[in-house]
Amino acid sequence: MREVRVIPAIREFATGQGVDQLRLKRKVAGYARVSTDRDDQFTSYEAQVDYYTTMIKANAEWEFAGIYTDEGISGTSTNRREGFKQMITDALAGKIDLIVTKSVSRFARNTVDSLTTIRNLKENKVEVYFEKENIKTFDSKGELLITIMSSLAQEESRSISENVKWGLRKRYADGQVIVPFSCFLGFDRGPEGTLVVNPEQARTVRYIYTLFLQGMSFNGIATRLTAEGHGTPGGQAKWHDSTVSGILSNEKYKGDALLQKYYIPDFLTKKAVVNKGEVPQYYVQGNHEAIIDPEIFDLVQQEIANRQVPDRRLRGDHLFSRRIRCAECGAFYGPKTWHSNDQYRKVVWQCNNKHKNKGKPCPSPKFSEDEIKALYVKAVNKLIGDKDEIIRAFREIRDEVFSTADEEAQLAKLREERAEIVRLMEQLTTENASRVMDQDGYKARFEELSQRYVRGNDELAALDEAIRDRQYRKTRTELFIRELEKLDGLVTEFSDELWHSLVDHATVHGKDDVRFMFRNGVEITG
Repeated sequence: MREVRVIPAIREFATGQGVDQLRLKRKVAGYARVSTDRDDQFTSYEAQVDYYTTMIKANAEWEFAGIYTDEGISGTSTNRREGFKQMITDALAGKIDLIVTKSVSRFARNTVDSLTTIRNLKENKVEVYFEKENIKTFDSKGELLITIMSSLAQEESRSISENVKWGLRKRYADGQVIVPFSCFLGFDRGPEGTLVVNPEQARTVRYIYTLFLQGMSFNGIATRLTAEGHGTPGGQAKWHDSTVSGILSNEKYKGDALLQKYYIPDFLTKKAVVNKGEVPQYYVQGNHEAIIDPEIFDLVQQEIANRQVPDRRLRGDHLFSRRIRCAECGAFYGPKTWHSNDQYRKVVWQCNNKHKNKGKPCPSPKFSEDEIKALYVKAVNKLIGDKDEIIRAFREIRDEVFSTADEEAQLAKLREERAEIVRLMEQLTTENASRVMDQDGYKARFEELSQRYVRGNDELAALDEAIRDRQYRKTRTELFIRELEKLDGLVTEFSDELWHSLVDHATVHGKDDVRFMFRNGVEITG
């Protein structure tokens, strides 16, 4: 006779734990998180920690396994939540049986992260209890509820993100400048968040601009600032070339402010990317007191652009690097060490093509550093001899030679013509859409206007470049004159500052014929 015998369950249904395990205390941990570090949130954070500590320890069937916390960290991703990640690691290692937290949104506002983590914990027999929603992940309906609640939490996070973005863009549109004052060199926070010049830090900013215009590279400036003990914007001792580059290209130092340089396309990753036109930008002119004169700032931007040209790019941080050219073959001079391992060690500068062509080496002469320095001092003293005449001549021709009035008037006219072409193109397109037109005639007319627009754009670009080049040369020459005026009497010895501030480059024509091109366009043989 067939008989059916019931075998009693030996595992608890809700938790999935064995009967023997149920007789043991469950290792329970609490998780607390607040998404900002404001004072009111800190109070909430403290309250969560105290609450879960007391609750767990008060339960006789639970063993306190600790409280894991994250302060001032967003819940949209688990990547930066160190407390959360440590808790999951400990749980998977068997140190935790149950995690108690306030709500689904405290655990994660990213649906994928939330479900992935919970399923991973369930597979390792670790339960999570969400107190606010009264959800236990070992319940049969737990995952469905968690999916719904996580999606709602993620949507709430997206809504908050959009509201924050709207608020920021509104402030940008109103011209309100926001900067991280704790790591922004040269300015302090003034009333209502305004930028106020910090005199001591401003000297460092001006020093950086001076060194760059004297010819030093980003890396060379960073090395000098570190050696001289200047603090970085973040208060560190070591400077990096990227920090120097950022200071040299930040328009806030000339009193203006470009807002929304970066934006966050994905509220889940919160990764900021460079704004290349995807969202509006706002330029506030004359927003605050300048540290760098606008003309000097614009000169630096032009110099940065010039150095991007391969032939002009600075390589190496020696003051002679890519500043001495061979007249014979056009190559730059570079340093070469002789007798590097013995007492006769010396550094000589020679043409970089000296031995590249084994059949016919470049015949240009070589020089020691001391020889180059002596020739330069000689050239500078010749320059000083004509100092008064050079300064007088510059002041006489400055307004006439460097004037851009005619070009600017022509530029304005070209812009008006371009606007008229755009109007005609829009009118033609509207007319073609509203009535029947000969399409061949329409296309021919539209193509004609398009070509006029392209030609006008090319003319505008060329004219704008000519204006900027003339302004660049004017400011560069004015700086040269300013440095020349400082020289009182003949120079007796070489200095790095003397080299960087006056000379553009040198050309070697022979051992006794080294010609130095100064920044005002005057060439003198040393």
